Amino acid sequence: MKRFIHYTLITCLVLILCGGCARELDKDPLDAISSGSFWKTDADIQMALAGCYATLYPLSPYGWARPYLDALADGGYSQWGSYNWNITTIVTGDLNPTTGGLSPTIFSVSYRAIATYNYFLANIDQVEAVESSIRESYKAEVQFLRALVYFDLVNFYGDVILYKTAPATPDEAKVKQSPKAEVLAFIKEDLDYAIDKLPNISYGGHAVRGSAQGLKVRVLLYEEKWPEAAQLAKQIIDGGVFHLAEDYEKIFLASGQTNNPEIMFSTVYLSPTLSQATAEGSNANRGGDQEFGWGSHICPYWDLVDAYECTDGKSIAASPLYDEDQPWLNRDPRLRYTIRMPNVTWPAGEPAGALSLTGINMQKYVDLSRAPFSYSKQDQYDEDYVHLRYADILLMYAEARNEANGPDASVYDALDLIRGRTGVNMPPVDRVAYSTKETLRDYIRHERRIELALEGQRYFDLKRWHIAHIVLPQLKTPGGVSLVFEEKHYLLPFPQGEIDMNPNLEQNPGY
Repeated sequence: MKRFIHYTLITCLVLILCGGCARELDKDPLDAISSGSFWKTDADIQMALAGCYATLYPLSPYGWARPYLDALADGGYSQWGSYNWNITTIVTGDLNPTTGGLSPTIFSVSYRAIATYNYFLANIDQVEAVESSIRESYKAEVQFLRALVYFDLVNFYGDVILYKTAPATPDEAKVKQSPKAEVLAFIKEDLDYAIDKLPNISYGGHAVRGSAQGLKVRVLLYEEKWPEAAQLAKQIIDGGVFHLAEDYEKIFLASGQTNNPEIMFSTVYLSPTLSQATAEGSNANRGGDQEFGWGSHICPYWDLVDAYECTDGKSIAASPLYDEDQPWLNRDPRLRYTIRMPNVTWPAGEPAGALSLTGINMQKYVDLSRAPFSYSKQDQYDEDYVHLRYADILLMYAEARNEANGPDASVYDALDLIRGRTGVNMPPVDRVAYSTKETLRDYIRHERRIELALEGQRYFDLKRWHIAHIVLPQLKTPGGVSLVFEEKHYLLPFPQGEIDMNPNLEQNPGY
């Protein structure tokens, strides 16, 4: 069944488990409740495991705030920039070791989470009352989470500090970062363990084998290990445990997420009106609502809108179906499931985009059946944030297979499955127009942008393809300021506070 996170109580548990009495110990959890009274029963393990999952809390980059990362790319403008990790200033070039928001948050949240995972792994074997095979399954869940967080760290910073176990003292924590390749090797070790020990079942709130396999495909893809990535993705495809959901829109709404066959891993929340669990709201914060004036935290760029094809499978530049005055007509249905266009009103009658600086709103993850929204109802929105889904496995397979072998039927078939799902029904990929590795590469990248829009992946895609410095400066903010992305921006700067505390931590180049 789903893991329902009681955010407030579990956060308290994490603080107890991890400690927090000194700034230097942020990454060194204390064993405040372990001696004598804890790590005795399966219930103790379950409580500690819930604490591990609770590190994926709402306002972290592992919760519903993750789509804000698309505002670092060409997905949209971060209207509430200071609230959303200072993204507004970062994308216009103000990124340095003292810039608040994104970098300090990523660093702090990630290493606190890793400390929690390492504490769990160091203590679980004390519970001898639980047989070893069950303990190994619990360990596998936590090692999957550790791999998830470390993978983010290397994608943000490159070389990072690698704590395979919890440092015993503050001085032991003050170490130099490890090469990215070494961290990636450790990530794959964790994932291999998870793949071996986790059950091969559909996803229900706990990490399963498919979760670990899918994340490893992503790691291999980012490493450009094309044959290995394609082979592992094919194993998932042939395994038959996961498949595309029939309703694209409901992948991102609470009403369609329970037992959804496409979701392979997510951060799970539950409204307190439905059960005992609590999570901060998603709809009001992400999508915005005119009825209480938030507008939109992410204002999608029209450049993203223009990327969607018409229903004949042609670009807006080539299709006779495109109407410049009514750009929402005859478009890929995923557009209306992702972006709320000006032709649609909110439930109370206000036009979509009325308070958006780009004139359009984010629709994905926004459940209008919950309207009218209000501050008092923020805690009642329970959409899970989806980290990994089967459509991405198909996209990664297509990319890796094309890079390894060039176009073949299996690549086109994977793309056609996504485009042809019920409710989307877009035409198959044009095999003639995209018949070479290079042209098909561009089309796969296009399809990734459309299928995964506003899900927090585009920033990493642009960086791993090493085209962010080309794509992003072509865009302007609603205020007419060009986006800035220089070579040094492929890595974030380490926060100056961390450099000051750890003299062995070397700043990234250019900062």
